[in-house]
Amino acid sequence: MPVLLFLIDTSASMNQRTHLGTSYLDIAKGAVETFMKLRGRDPASRGDRYMLVNYEDVPFGIKAGWKESHATFMTELRNLQAAGLTSIGTSLRTAFDLLNLNRLVTGIDNYGQGRNPFFLEPAIIIAITDGNKLTSGGGVQDELHLPLNTPLPGSELTKEPFRWDQRLFALVLRIAGNASVEPEPLGGVPPDDSPITPMCEVTGGRSYSVFSQRMLNQCLESLVQKIQSGVVINFEKTGPDPPPLEDAEVLKSGPQTWHCCHKLIYVRPNPKTGVPIGHWPIPEAFWPDQNSPTLPPRSAHPHVRFSCLDSEPMVIDKVPFDKYELEPSPLTQFILERKSPHTCWQVFVCNSAKYSDLGQPFGYLKASTALNCVNLFVMPYNYPVLLPLLDDLIKVHKFKPTIKWRQSFENYLKTMPPYYIGSLRKALRIMGAPNLLADNMEYGLSYSVVTYLKKLSQQSKMEYDRLIALIGKKQVPEAGIKVRWRGGGGLGGVSLAQRRDFIHQLLSLSGEAPPPPTELNPKEFQGFQLALLNKDLKPQSFRNPYDIPRSHLLDQLSRMRRNLLNTGVCSLRGQDSDQLHSVPIAQMGNYQDFLKAAPQPLRDADPEQPKRLHTFGNPFKLDKKGMMIDEADEFVTGPQNKGKRPGGDGGNMAGGGPKRRRCMSPLLRLGRAYTPPVTPPASPRPTGKHTHTHTHEEEQQQAEEEDEEENGGGPAVPFGDEGAELMLVDQLPPRYLSPTALKKHIAMETTKVNNELRTLITKEIRRPGRHYERIFLLLKQIQGTLETRLIFLQNIIKEAARFKKRVLIEQLENFLEEIHNRSMSLNHVDSL
Repeated sequence: MPVLLFLIDTSASMNQRTHLGTSYLDIAKGAVETFMKLRGRDPASRGDRYMLVNYEDVPFGIKAGWKESHATFMTELRNLQAAGLTSIGTSLRTAFDLLNLNRLVTGIDNYGQGRNPFFLEPAIIIAITDGNKLTSGGGVQDELHLPLNTPLPGSELTKEPFRWDQRLFALVLRIAGNASVEPEPLGGVPPDDSPITPMCEVTGGRSYSVFSQRMLNQCLESLVQKIQSGVVINFEKTGPDPPPLEDAEVLKSGPQTWHCCHKLIYVRPNPKTGVPIGHWPIPEAFWPDQNSPTLPPRSAHPHVRFSCLDSEPMVIDKVPFDKYELEPSPLTQFILERKSPHTCWQVFVCNSAKYSDLGQPFGYLKASTALNCVNLFVMPYNYPVLLPLLDDLIKVHKFKPTIKWRQSFENYLKTMPPYYIGSLRKALRIMGAPNLLADNMEYGLSYSVVTYLKKLSQQSKMEYDRLIALIGKKQVPEAGIKVRWRGGGGLGGVSLAQRRDFIHQLLSLSGEAPPPPTELNPKEFQGFQLALLNKDLKPQSFRNPYDIPRSHLLDQLSRMRRNLLNTGVCSLRGQDSDQLHSVPIAQMGNYQDFLKAAPQPLRDADPEQPKRLHTFGNPFKLDKKGMMIDEADEFVTGPQNKGKRPGGDGGNMAGGGPKRRRCMSPLLRLGRAYTPPVTPPASPRPTGKHTHTHTHEEEQQQAEEEDEEENGGGPAVPFGDEGAELMLVDQLPPRYLSPTALKKHIAMETTKVNNELRTLITKEIRRPGRHYERIFLLLKQIQGTLETRLIFLQNIIKEAARFKKRVLIEQLENFLEEIHNRSMSLNHVDSL
C-alpha cells in the first residue's frame, strides 16, 4: 500500500500569476488532482493512501495524515492559501516524521537485526514549489537544511531523516508570466537547479523544471510510473575492473558512472497475498556486540559493494533465496553489455563480519538469461561456505549429519551474524532439518538494547496518538498590534487646522512650496497587524498591581502614565471597541460556533409561520423543508401532495379539479376585485334590513364559494374595468384604522400586489410562443394611481424588449396609449 504525500508550497510567492491567468498555487492544486486521476487508472491504486502537508508549522501544516479520509484530503487541498515563508526544510522534516511515525511500533526497520527489503512501506513525497529563495524567521538561506531536533522517538537510530523506501520528487514551477514566443523544446524534462534538487537525488528521486502546462502533464505521467514497490541501495565497486571482453572497447582509466549507483531495487508483492515475501536480510554494517548498551546509527541506504571478479552462481534445491530486479542504471547497462548471463558478481557489506573489513558475500548480481534486466540475489550470509554444507547434508548424509559435518557447520555459525539465526532456522525447517539449530541460541542484542527498543515503541505509539489528535486544528493567530483608524479630519484624529505644518500644507497646494513627503494612510492598512518581536509579551489588564514583576515596574508605570495623560485623544478603556466586533475574514462564516455560545432564543409568537434558520448571510432565508412550490413560485406550508400536479391553466385531474389551497402571504388570485374601503364611523350602526356579523374566515370562505359557483367550479375569471382593484386573499385591511394608517396599509398592499404581478408577467414574457392573453389579463389588475400604472407598463415594455418580443411590444404600446387616452378623457369629464 504505497503512501503518496504531497508537499505544497504555500509561501506568499505562490500567489504570482502565470500567462495562463492562474496563480502557482492554483496550478499546484490542479496538478494534484490530475495526478490522482492518472493514478486512478491503475487497479493497484485502490490501496493508495494520500497525505497533504504545507509550509505551516507543526501540527497545523499537516492537513491530511494517517487517519484522514479522501474527502478530507480534497477539502483541505482546495482550502490551501498562499501566505507565509518558504520554510521547505522544516516542512520536509515534518513530512518525513509523519511517514516514520509508526515504523517503530510495527518494527519495520528491524534495527540491529539486518535490513529486510520485504519489510517496507513505500512512500513517495511529491513537492510542488516555485523554486524561490528559502526564507525563514532567521533570514534567507542559500542551501536546504533540515532541522536536527525532532520530537520523533528513535530518530537517532538513523543518520538521515528519511528511510530507504521513501523517495522525494520535486515539481519546480518555472512558468513565466508572459507567454513565450519561442517553441517549447522537445524531449525530456530537465532537472531544476533549486536547493531541493540535491535532497531529491539523495533519497533516490529527482526534480523537474516545469516551464509549461504540457511539461507539467508530462512530469505527472512520469511520476505515476515511478510508483513502484522497492528500496534504494547504494552500489559501489570494490577491487579491480573486470577484464574487457573480446571485440569490446578498452575501458577508460578513472572512475566510471557505473562504479557508484544510487538506485532502486524492485520488491514485487506476492500475486496471491499482495504482500512481498522474503527470507534473508541484508547484513548490518557492524558486528552486533551483546555487551553494547546502545546500537550504532545506521545510514538510510545500505552501502553494498560488488566485486567484478566473475564467479559461478550457486543455487541449491530446497534452500530459499530472494531475487530483486534492479532499476535501470549505468551499472545494469554495463552488466548487460557484457552478455554473460552465466556468471555473477558477489556483493558485500563492509564491517558486517567479525574479523574482516569487507565482510563475507551475502548474494550476487547477475544478468537475466534473456539479458533484459539485472537481478540481485540475496542468499544466506557467506553462502559459498553454507550452501556446499547443506548440499552434502541433503545428497551425501541424507539429513544424518556426521561429527565432522557438525564441526564445519558450527565453525560457519561463528562467522555468521547472530541475527541470521532466525532466517536460517526457517530455511532448515523448509529443507526438512529443523533440529540442526538449538532453540536457546541468542540473536545478538543485549538486554539493554532490547529494553530500549521496546521503550521507543511505546513512546512512538504515544507520539502517534498525540499528533493524530492535533491534526485538523486551526492555528491560533499570533498576537500583534492592530492598525486601527480612529477617524477625524487628519491623521490620528487631529484636524488639518490643528497640525503644525498647516501653513506648509497650504503653500504646497498653491505651488509656492515643495510638496511634503507622502505619509502613510492608516485607512489603507486597516485590519493589518504589526508583529511583536518579543512573543512572550502579554497584554496587561491594569487590575492587580501585584501581578506585575518587580523588574517590569518602571516600564509598566511609564505605560500607565502615558495612557493616563493621553485620555484626551483616546479614552482609557480595557478593550478597544473595534476589537469587540472585529473578526478575521476566514472566520466570518463560522456562525455555528457563535450559535452554540449564544443564549437560547425565545420561541416564535406564531409557530405556524416558517421558521427562520439564522440571521447570518441572508436574513430572509426560510426553512424550505415544509414548503410546497407551485408554478407561480408560491409556497405553502404543510405536507406535500404526492399526487400529480395539474398540467396547464385550468387543467383538471381525472378525479376532478385540484384542491384550492390557502396562501400564507397576500399573493395573487385572479378574479377577486374589491374597492378600497372607506374609514368606518367610530360606532358602527346597522344600515341594512338584515344584519349579520361575519368573522374574517367566514367572509373569505363565502367569497370563495361564490367565485366557484359563478365560474362552474373552475378558476375565477377577472371582471371589471381598468380601475378595478385586485382583492387580497389572505388579509383584508382592518376596518377600524385611522385614515393615515389605512392609507399607509393600502399603499403597502398595493406595492405587494404590483410586485407579484410583475413576477407573473415576467414569467409569461419569458415563455416561448405568442400567447399574450394572460399578460393583458394581468395588466388589467394593476393597482395604484395613473402614474404608477404608466411606470409599471413602461418597465414591462423594457422587459419585453430584452427578449426581443416585437409583437408583444407593439401590443403593449397600444395598450399604454389606450390607457393614457382614456385617463385624459376621464379627466376632461371630471373638469366639466
